[in-house]
Amino acid sequence: MDRRTQASHKRRRLTAAAAKVLHEQGVERTTLADIAREADVPLGNVYYYFKTKDELVRAALSEHTAHLDQLTATLDRFTDPRDRLKALVAGWIGERERAALHGCPTGTLAVELDKRTDGTLDAEVGAVIRRLLDWSATQFRALDLPDPDGLALTLVAGYQGMSLLANALRDPEIMTREGTRLLDWLDSLQPTPSNT
Repeated sequence: MDRRTQASHKRRRLTAAAAKVLHEQGVERTTLADIAREADVPLGNVYYYFKTKDELVRAALSEHTAHLDQLTATLDRFTDPRDRLKALVAGWIGERERAALHGCPTGTLAVELDKRTDGTLDAEVGAVIRRLLDWSATQFRALDLPDPDGLALTLVAGYQGMSLLANALRDPEIMTREGTRLLDWLDSLQPTPSNT
């Protein structure tokens, strides 16, 4: 493996480690040493690739974006948009243990970054959530449902709420129960009949 490939691989490991550790510990409690340990690289390497903790947060956000893009690309293989949405919810339910321990990776980061005064990173995390909202609205639009943007907001708010409660109460079954309600809700949605 040449040096450039090694450097790219190391940066990728650090980015994945940043996303994981920041989710589990939060921004304020995470140190660069924590990231180095998780990535299994010397601490000096973290400083070489990321000069500040904010740069690591940005790297974690890019990891969340990449994960979301990969997830939606996989879901887009379903021919029926309703099946795509239901598979998304099923995935959320499948992550119930992790949600109970740490909440939603992007949602918890959004809440934590909102408390900071500089106001730059919270807008960037909002862009990741907006990406999920836009993808969801596209599915509702393809189903010819009224107010697809509102339906997308209801869906994502449902996920954020159940993740928050599962985490706060340390109860993964909240994800199962509320996720099942979301699945039933998705099944109940019908297009508005046209007046033609």
